[in-house]
Amino acid sequence: MSLRLQILSDLHLETEDYRPEPHPQAELLVLAGDVDSTWAGLERFAGWPVPVLFVAGNHEFDRRDIDEAALALRARCTDLGLRLLERESCIVTAASGQRVRFLGTTRGSDFDLFGAAGRERAQRAARYFVDVMKSTRDGRPFDPAAVRDEALRCRDWLAAELRRPRRDPAAGWDATVVITHFGPSLRSADPRYGAQPGTASFCNDDESLMPGTDWWIHGHLHCRHDYLVRHDGAPPTRVLCHARGHARKGEAPASDPPAFWTLDLAT
Repeated sequence: MSLRLQILSDLHLETEDYRPEPHPQAELLVLAGDVDSTWAGLERFAGWPVPVLFVAGNHEFDRRDIDEAALALRARCTDLGLRLLERESCIVTAASGQRVRFLGTTRGSDFDLFGAAGRERAQRAARYFVDVMKSTRDGRPFDPAAVRDEALRCRDWLAAELRRPRRDPAAGWDATVVITHFGPSLRSADPRYGAQPGTASFCNDDESLMPGTDWWIHGHLHCRHDYLVRHDGAPPTRVLCHARGHARKGEAPASDPPAFWTLDLAT
C-alpha cells in the first residue's frame, strides 16, 4: 500500500527558465512554495494530470498586503484547479484505497530555532529578508515581529492537528503528511551557510511536533534533503525537500528529470 508523490519547490519562475514536467507514475504533485512571486507561473500547473496541493512560500507574498494576497492567491488557485492549503487539511485517497491526511501551512519563521536566547539576534538578521519581500499588513511593514506572530499562529494550528493520531482509519486517514514552506529542523539548514542567526529565517525547531506525522515536506532552503527524525515511542518521521533554486547561483541542476517518492502505507 503506497502513495506516489512528485515534489517541487523554489522554482522561482519569475526569473528562472524552467518547465516542470509531470512524472508518469506520480499520483499527486506537492508544490512546497516559492513557485513564482508574480503568480504567472502557476498557470503551468493548470490541467496537471494528477491533483496538485500547493502551500505558498514567502515570495508568493512579495510586495503585497499579506491578508489581501492570501485571498487573491486562493482565488487564483481555485481558477487554475490547484488546492491551496493554509492552516488546512485534506485527505487524498491513493490508488490502493489508502487515505493520507495532508496538513498544509506556510509556517513562517518564529525565530526560536536557537531558543529564546537567540531570538533577538535571529530577528535582527531577518530584517534583510523582510526588506527583500517588502510585504505589508494593514498598511504597516510586515517586519520580523509580525512575521513571528504569524508563524506562531501557524505553529499553534499544526500542533493542535498533530496531537491527533497520525494514523486513524476510524477518523478517515491511514497516514499523515505535513507540508510547510519553511524547514522544520536545523537539520534542513543549507550546508553552505550552516548554523547562524540568519538560518532562523529558513528553519524552525519543529522536531517536537514530528511524532504526529509520517512525512514532513518543505521547501525554502535551496538545497535538497531526505532524512529521518527518530522518536521515542513513535515511528520515525521522514523529512523531504526537493527544491530547485536559482540557476545563476549554481543551485538548479542542469539536468533534473522528474522524480517521485513513495509513501509506504503498509505499516
